[in-house]
Amino acid sequence: MAEERTELEERIIVKDQHTKEIDLVNRDPKHINEDVVKVDFEDVIAEPVGTYSFDGVWKASYTTFTVSKYWCYRLLSAVLGIPLAVVWGFLFALISFCHIWAVVPCIKSYLIEIQCVSRIYSLCIHTFCDPFFEALSKICGNIRVALRKEI
Repeated sequence: MAEERTELEERIIVKDQHTKEIDLVNRDPKHINEDVVKVDFEDVIAEPVGTYSFDGVWKASYTTFTVSKYWCYRLLSAVLGIPLAVVWGFLFALISFCHIWAVVPCIKSYLIEIQCVSRIYSLCIHTFCDPFFEALSKICGNIRVALRKEI
């Protein structure tokens, strides 16, 4: 009975991953676009002191900029949002597939094969180089250097 319950819970968890509720208020919970696309009127158009347009023009410009940016984004996302979501979903699925079925197995295979080569290389170094450098260290170990200042 416990196994059946666990299996049912796993199915529910898997289903919830694909049908989870999305947050319609906070649409950037991981702050991916925090610095990139926060462009307001003041970030683009600014009049320095002494060079002011008419107040009505300034207000109309602000309203025009804000409303046109808002509706252009909405129209573009309505027209291109779903097709681009399909493209990005396909691309990331392809990247995941390649990573899971090609990249990681190749890396694991390489690590297994290089481990064998590493052992052979280590054996050769310890067999041939260690005695040579040990003898060299014994020869050079008794060399003393004395520095004297001559006047």
